[in-house]
Amino acid sequence: MLDKALYTGISSQVNDLPLFHKAWWLDISCPDWDAVVVKKGNIVTGVWPFSKEQKIGISITRNPALTPYMGPHIFFPKDLKESKRDNFEHETISEMMKHLPAFKVWSVSCRPGLKQVGLFQENKFNTVFRQTFILDLQNDINDILPRLHEDFRRSIKKADTEMTITEEADAIPTLYEYQKATMDRREATISYPLQLIQRLHDETRKHDKTAVWVARKNGEIQAILWNMWDDVRAYYLVGSKNPAAKDNHAVPALLWQAAKHSKQLGKISLDFEGSMIPGVERFFRNFGAERQLYPTLVREQSALWKAAKAIRRFV
Repeated sequence: MLDKALYTGISSQVNDLPLFHKAWWLDISCPDWDAVVVKKGNIVTGVWPFSKEQKIGISITRNPALTPYMGPHIFFPKDLKESKRDNFEHETISEMMKHLPAFKVWSVSCRPGLKQVGLFQENKFNTVFRQTFILDLQNDINDILPRLHEDFRRSIKKADTEMTITEEADAIPTLYEYQKATMDRREATISYPLQLIQRLHDETRKHDKTAVWVARKNGEIQAILWNMWDDVRAYYLVGSKNPAAKDNHAVPALLWQAAKHSKQLGKISLDFEGSMIPGVERFFRNFGAERQLYPTLVREQSALWKAAKAIRRFV
């Protein structure tokens, strides 16, 4: 059933709901959203929050800017046998899909680990796989460092003697400025306004779920990284080097700082929210992170939308 109010209550009470599924995150990232909630008896077994848009008269659901994962989330019973988890997930998602609105256009990236590709294809979705890189933090931190490429270990060691890394909540506008400058050099457009990232940061900080790490050398900012977490996992969502800085050690040092801090908080992993860009992919892979795939559910049932996409491609 559709029940945004119930979902909001669940969001405030359930520990294992992902950060990007939290109602307060969605209130900022989505101008309009709703959620499906399904139960067995009185027990909630699954939730599926979704955005709602209208463009040129076409109904659309997709991930908002700065929200890498949406889609379904399953609450597995604690006493459920491992052999029955797949069936439980399949049944729960099947039930949720009965209640989802009939959007004409879908582009919804789900969390890594979701396995129900056959179910999505049965429901006329094209399933496109993307990749992220996830650093496992369940081992001792001293066992994690040797997994990093030797160049990164040298960078971290050098940064220890040459840089200071501090947590600075007011650095978001500077981070945005650096990102915009980087995109301008690539003749690309940044996909979100400063107001959005600032509001998301401020709200995440109210919930004690974020840190903004700043690396300085001789007082000059070298790079900035925005790190956040939920009750289980940590995420590196946005980071940028100072376009005027020449030092190449700051970004590995900031990632290591985020990893150490996430480990201290008891998080099981740090998700780099990875990229398909070869250079970025290589960087994350060499940081000792494991490649994981996540599905994006794609469906386009509007000839007008397809035509508009074709025009944008060639104009």
